Amino acid sequence: MPMIEVDGCPIHVEVEGPAGAPALMLSNSLGTTLNMWDPQARAFTEKFRLIRYDRRGHGRSGVSPGPYTMERLGRDALAILDALGVQKTHWCGLSMGGMVGQWLGAHAPERMERIILSNTSCYYADKEVWNARIRFIREKGLSAIVEGTMERWFTKGFRERSPQVIQRMTDMLLATPLDGYIACCEAVRDMDHRALLSNIAAPTLIIAGTQDPATTVQDAQFMHARIKGARLAPIDAAHISNIEQPDAFTRTALDFLTAK
Repeated sequence: MPMIEVDGCPIHVEVEGPAGAPALMLSNSLGTTLNMWDPQARAFTEKFRLIRYDRRGHGRSGVSPGPYTMERLGRDALAILDALGVQKTHWCGLSMGGMVGQWLGAHAPERMERIILSNTSCYYADKEVWNARIRFIREKGLSAIVEGTMERWFTKGFRERSPQVIQRMTDMLLATPLDGYIACCEAVRDMDHRALLSNIAAPTLIIAGTQDPATTVQDAQFMHARIKGARLAPIDAAHISNIEQPDAFTRTALDFLTAK
């Protein structure tokens, strides 16, 4: 699959599905790769030309110097679409991918068909939470946050019954370049999309994990109230809802994306 260079940074991209089908672009959470969407890939490629990519600083993409911004990451997505010759796409982003989706919905409306914002937020008032995380991992490394991250990402019951999935996600987190992870933390810390939400005109679905401690139902409700016509769909999961509840997530997403 192609490596697309964006302003000097190589971005790893994978494209699957029928060439003539509508495009659907997926965007990952912080500390994961495009493989976090594996549970959805087969079903999505039956309906769409599926575009997955590793965000800069993650996976097989390059690590340009930080800090990053949501604008930088949004422009990466647009550059990928340009390189692939895709004029308009559906968007499905989880957590940080949803944050990039908000930027795109407000700043590149002509490129967006329908938008799914899953397990995400538009703003963090307490910047010190992110500053503390950055200081901690600079000193201790990503291995020091594995346990706490898995507790945020997945409910206790899921962690207990799915140890192989937890190990796979742990490996994905630990393989993330430290500098890339930190640069993306800075983008999340500095994000403030509150004023952008009313500018999102594309049909929008907001998915909220009812047990998500990282991006709460209240965060989803805040966005839902400010994006005109947005729908809100709860899923019984913690933060990485597409993995904890793959069938429910896939069904919810496809129902929205294929609705007449």
